[in-house]
Amino acid sequence: MSRRAAIQCTRIAIAIIGVGLLEALCRSGIINERTMIPPSEMAGAMIGLLASGEITGDIARTFSTVALAFVIAVALGFATGAVLHEFRRARRAADPLLASYYAVPVFVFYPLLVALFGLNILPLVAIGVLAAAPAMTIGTLTGFDRVPRVLRKVARAHRLGAARTLFLVVLPAAMPGLLGGLKLALAYAFIGVIAGEFILSSGGLGYGIAFAYDSFDNRGMYGRMLFVLLVAIVANGILAAWETRLLHRRTRA
Repeated sequence: MSRRAAIQCTRIAIAIIGVGLLEALCRSGIINERTMIPPSEMAGAMIGLLASGEITGDIARTFSTVALAFVIAVALGFATGAVLHEFRRARRAADPLLASYYAVPVFVFYPLLVALFGLNILPLVAIGVLAAAPAMTIGTLTGFDRVPRVLRKVARAHRLGAARTLFLVVLPAAMPGLLGGLKLALAYAFIGVIAGEFILSSGGLGYGIAFAYDSFDNRGMYGRMLFVLLVAIVANGILAAWETRLLHRRTRA
């Protein structure tokens, strides 16, 4: 068995053991059913919600908001990272801000965003962008920093222009770092949008989870939570697999 396969098997085994332990704790009554339902019932509730179409509208609303926030955050974060990488003084000034950015919760700006954009989808998109863009900026800086100088010298020796150097040399070499930024940006976009729907929204998965919680509907709440968790894991896993494949190809080269 290869090292990568062994790591994957270990992760799966840990997940299975954790879910089994939680199931046993819930079934035995150690964890009260009013606090948490067994994972098997969570899965049943999720399947029931999906089959009934009850959360189809919430899924479309939340995922479209997350997608919009993610695309804007990636574009903004990449552009900011590229500019900071070229201008060293600006980067030295921005480094402390990026390092301490997540010490301040972006949700404190929600009243201001509502005042600016109104009671619509835009404040949620803005929160997702504010949460995700710095992660992409840091990932871009990390990726660009790891591009070997010799590759840039080779590009100059072949008289490649700035655009061709970026697309043919810099981006392929920086891709592992960029994918790390993409993974974090996606996770933060999910967190920002769904948590924003908790605070003030008339729809979406976050709103549905909060409404189920207020209504003491544990099955509905955990069913929605499990669906969000699985979607986030699958999306992050796809990006992680892409990153691993790139690193493997680079190692072989």
